[in-house]
Amino acid sequence: MRKGIEIRDAHFPDRAPIDAYGNGGFRFADMSHRGSLLCLPSGIHGWDATQDSMLEPKLFSRIFEEADDIEVLLVGTGPEIRRLPQALKIRLRDAGIISDPMSTGAAVRTYNVMLAESRAVAAALISV
Repeated sequence: MRKGIEIRDAHFPDRAPIDAYGNGGFRFADMSHRGSLLCLPSGIHGWDATQDSMLEPKLFSRIFEEADDIEVLLVGTGPEIRRLPQALKIRLRDAGIISDPMSTGAAVRTYNVMLAESRAVAAALISV
């Protein structure tokens, strides 16, 4: 019996620079993804965060799972800089992660530079 379309969690199992962003998504590694992204040591993952969602700690659970391999987390908050909720900042700090919120464009550019330097960087990027 034939199966229907299988929807899987978006995941690219490697680290890669972000080639482009905008139009509600990102391009990287000769692929494109519509929606937000988590760029982690384990690879690039689709992320459920949107410009309208609150940046709650539960959205960052995968980051906390990989905290031992992350020194800096760049948070692309959309077209404008938004502050991270205090509870999230504290939880990230307690996990040994430096967090830096900025516009998504600035986060993409900074992520690419830090990745090229082989730094322990991760990025949580809200699509614009």
